[in-house]
Amino acid sequence: MTPAALWTYQKERFPLAKTVPLLAVFSAASICVSAEMAGRHLPGWGAFAAGFAVAMLLFFQMRVCDEWKDLEDDRRLRPDRPIPRGLISLRAVLSLGLASLPLTAFAAWAWHPPLLWPLALVWLWLAAMTAEFGVADWLKARPVLYLISHMAIMPLIDLLLTAMEWLPAGGPAFWLWLFLALSFVNGCVLEIGRKLWAPESEIAGVDSYSGLWGPRKGAAIWAGAVLASWALLVGVGAVTGALWVALGIGGAGVLFCLRAAMAYAAAPSIAAQKRLDTLAGLWVFLCYALAGFAPMVTRMLW
Repeated sequence: MTPAALWTYQKERFPLAKTVPLLAVFSAASICVSAEMAGRHLPGWGAFAAGFAVAMLLFFQMRVCDEWKDLEDDRRLRPDRPIPRGLISLRAVLSLGLASLPLTAFAAWAWHPPLLWPLALVWLWLAAMTAEFGVADWLKARPVLYLISHMAIMPLIDLLLTAMEWLPAGGPAFWLWLFLALSFVNGCVLEIGRKLWAPESEIAGVDSYSGLWGPRKGAAIWAGAVLASWALLVGVGAVTGALWVALGIGGAGVLFCLRAAMAYAAAPSIAAQKRLDTLAGLWVFLCYALAGFAPMVTRMLW
C-alpha cells in the first residue's frame, strides 16, 4: 500500500475534500443543538474535537464495512473500483479500519468515558448492517426497508455526538428527538440523491433508486425527503430560537433542490444526475449549519 495508492483511494471512496467540511459541521452542530435545546452553555473545545474525530472515524469504518460487504458485487459489476482493479487490497483497507477502532474509543473516552456505551451501540448496529441483519436476500428484495434499516445508523451516530454535550451535563433535552429525526431524513436525502442516475449511468445488476422507481417518481420521493428534512429543521429552529432563519434560508435552499428535482425528472441526464448528488450534499450541509449555528448568530445580531 503506497501513499499514492492510498491518496487515490480516498479521492474515489472517501473524499476528504467533501467529507471533512460536512462532518465538521455535522459534529459541531450536533453538540450545539443539544446545548441550545437544553438551555445550557456550550461544552469546552474538547467535546468538539472528540466529536469530529469520532464522526470521521465512524464514517470511515462504514466505508470499510461496505468494501467488505460489497466486494463480490464490485468484482462482478464494478471492476473499476479501487479494490477490484488492484489499486489497493481489501486486507489493507480492513487493517486501516481495525486500526481506527481503538482511536475512536480513545477519542470518546478521553472526553467522557461513559460515551463508550453509545459508541458500542453504533458499532453493534454497524456490525448488524454489515451482516445485512442475517437476512441479506430478503432485505435486498425490499429496497425501502433496506434503506430504512441502513439509514437508522444516522440518528444513532447523532445520539452519540449529541451525547458529547448532554451525557456530562446530566441528560438530553426533550426535543432532541427532532434533531435525531432530521439526521435520519438527511441520510435518506443523501442516499437517494446519489442513486438517482441517468439511463446511461445505470449498471445491470446494480440497484439504484432511478432503476427502482423511475426518474420521475424517484425525483418526487427525493424532493419529498428534502421537504420532510426542512420541516424538521423548522421544528428544531422553533425550539432553539432560529425559526425565521430556518424558514427563510432553509426555504431558499429547498427551492433550489425542488428545481433540480424537476429538471432531473424532465430530462434525467448525467448533468442533472450530478446536480442532484451535489445539491443533496449541499442541502444536508446547510441543514446542519442552520440547526447548529443559526441560534448563536441570531442572538449576536439581535
